[in-house]
Amino acid sequence: MQRFMRFPGWKAKAMTLSYDDAVVFDKRLVEIMQRYGLKGTFNVNGGMLSDTFYRRMNEADAVELYKNSGMEVAMHGLDHAFLGGCTGADILKEYYEDKIKLEQTFGTIMRGGAYAFGVCNDEIVNVLKTLGVSYFRTTVSSNSFDIPTDWLRLKPTCRHAAENLFELLDKFFAEQPDKEYRAYPKLFYLWGHSYEYEDQNNWEIIEKFGQKVAERDDIWHATNVEIYDYVKAYEGLIFSAAGDKVYNPSGTDVYLWLNQKRVLAKANTTTVIE
Repeated sequence: MQRFMRFPGWKAKAMTLSYDDAVVFDKRLVEIMQRYGLKGTFNVNGGMLSDTFYRRMNEADAVELYKNSGMEVAMHGLDHAFLGGCTGADILKEYYEDKIKLEQTFGTIMRGGAYAFGVCNDEIVNVLKTLGVSYFRTTVSSNSFDIPTDWLRLKPTCRHAAENLFELLDKFFAEQPDKEYRAYPKLFYLWGHSYEYEDQNNWEIIEKFGQKVAERDDIWHATNVEIYDYVKAYEGLIFSAAGDKVYNPSGTDVYLWLNQKRVLAKANTTTVIE
């Protein structure tokens, strides 16, 4: 039996965004994202939520902007420290205190984040595992639409400043997994900093991106952690030896493409595959 994950509504494609630093220009970015139905994650330095830091949002403004926006808040290191060559104690302090601060500020559990300056090594990854973090984004572009497998070394598709951004987007649009023998689902993952749009006076990039995406009805829009949780729910499915049943132990309905047929594996249920 050929089986492939599908996103809610049996969509074969998903999209998520990731923006760093919690700067004042995130307000304009969130407004644009909401206008076009985009969703994503904002990676915040818990120790820098203050007007005293150049162009950063203060704590009250950040809570007001993110909390009811439909976006995810995630970690980015307490003080945006450069951790290359740092000791385990320095790494632990930077991420443990960031997690504590953000969870207290936003009232949610911090599940993921992005590496400050893109610094990622085995020692940092081990600290994040100790803290129970589910995913962390690097700054290394994959230029692909593969579903991540190494969630603590998560590679985005590309940065919004990439010269081939719209070439990649058109390629993503052209993908037709349901018509292919290897019908794997696709993910477009965009990242950057909202201050780049302001500094380079090119907000038209994200406007154009949003306009093109909004014309599509075949893409599931989700935050980083929503993508992670959905993929893990799919990976947790248990199939019978005969392939005629599937048990979904998670609390999430999972949509499947089985032998080119749609099957819904309902949450906490054993589903008969006809």
